Amino acid sequence: MTESTPPAVSACPAHAGAVPLSGLQYQQTPSQLYRALRSEHGPVAPVLLDGDVPAWLVLGYAELGYVTSHDELFARDSRRWNQWEHIPADWPLMPFVGYQPSVLFTEGDEHRRRAGVITHALEQVDQFELARDCAQIADRLITAFAGSGQAELMSAYAHALPMRAAVQMCGMPELADETQDLVDDLRISLDAHEGDDPVAAYVRVGERIARLVREKRERPGADVTSRMILDPAGLTDEEIVQDLISVIAAAQQPTANWICNTLRLLLTDERFAINVSGGRLSVGEALNEVLWLDTPTQNFIGRWAVRDTQLGGRQIRAGDCVVLGLAAANSDPQIWPEGHVGAENAAHLSFSNGEHRCPYPAPLLADVIARTAVETLLDRLPDLVLAVEPAELSWRPSIWMRGLTALPVSFTPVVH
Repeated sequence: MTESTPPAVSACPAHAGAVPLSGLQYQQTPSQLYRALRSEHGPVAPVLLDGDVPAWLVLGYAELGYVTSHDELFARDSRRWNQWEHIPADWPLMPFVGYQPSVLFTEGDEHRRRAGVITHALEQVDQFELARDCAQIADRLITAFAGSGQAELMSAYAHALPMRAAVQMCGMPELADETQDLVDDLRISLDAHEGDDPVAAYVRVGERIARLVREKRERPGADVTSRMILDPAGLTDEEIVQDLISVIAAAQQPTANWICNTLRLLLTDERFAINVSGGRLSVGEALNEVLWLDTPTQNFIGRWAVRDTQLGGRQIRAGDCVVLGLAAANSDPQIWPEGHVGAENAAHLSFSNGEHRCPYPAPLLADVIARTAVETLLDRLPDLVLAVEPAELSWRPSIWMRGLTALPVSFTPVVH
């Protein structure tokens, strides 16, 4: 906000009791925040985004299902937002809400066309080949630190593996220098550290993906990029670049956090520690439980109300921003009245819901990547243990993503 711009919330009485979603003390234990919001406001809570920008956070499982299945009321084109006059160009959430000509912001027939191209391209990924490729990537990453007896798995393993798998699926050689540059720039653009320039990194990502699309148009291969180019829908190069970036970004950070959150559960929860090395069933259970209780994408921004409507007893105005509270909905006491989340079923909303959910079969491919990453690590380093006390692990300060800042481990060194 600039000094000359009045706070957006001042003209919005409905947000008088709104809770800021930035600078929260709840970030280590967001479930406490969701319980408090649900207790005070019900299934739809008034919240303030960075800069006191008003929005609605959907906490209820049924309400979130309603929003995501009624595109005629809650649509994806952010140009509808009634707060744009209050949003500065350098707003921290601009990368997530600023309209781009990508599949993420399209609607109706155009969205079905664009999402259909992605679906058709991903459907032809052989899951057995993907698992084999991921195991090879995992082996190379593990070999790099296996001899030291210690590692920080977030940077050395969990983030690197899905990124390399994703760019390889898209037709880039996994070990090329420019592939590593792309991996680095994607990390910076999605998860900038102090001193990084995420805008410049994102520009470089776009340039590299554009070059990949030109190369594959000249010499197509058995990869996702070539299939998108050759699809009868006839997407332009710009459309393919935008959608490929969306696919790669969605494959990387959420899957990386899924891997790491699962490893944390396996290493800290005695229900799993006894059984993991003896079989594979508990790895699958851990992966699924994480999607319920520590889902990588906690909240997603968002949907924008097409017209005035009611939701969860709230009056939603045309152009209001609606944030999807995926984590809160997954733990809604209306679906878990005993307070116990049944991790054995897969009705979670971690991949969202409705027409704009993660396109099939992307969740299956993410599962292959995550499961292979966890199983290969446990096979190679069977005595893996945390190098710190569980209470010393810290979560990234984000209300949007759920992931550890670091996962230090130790194990018996393996000399090759």
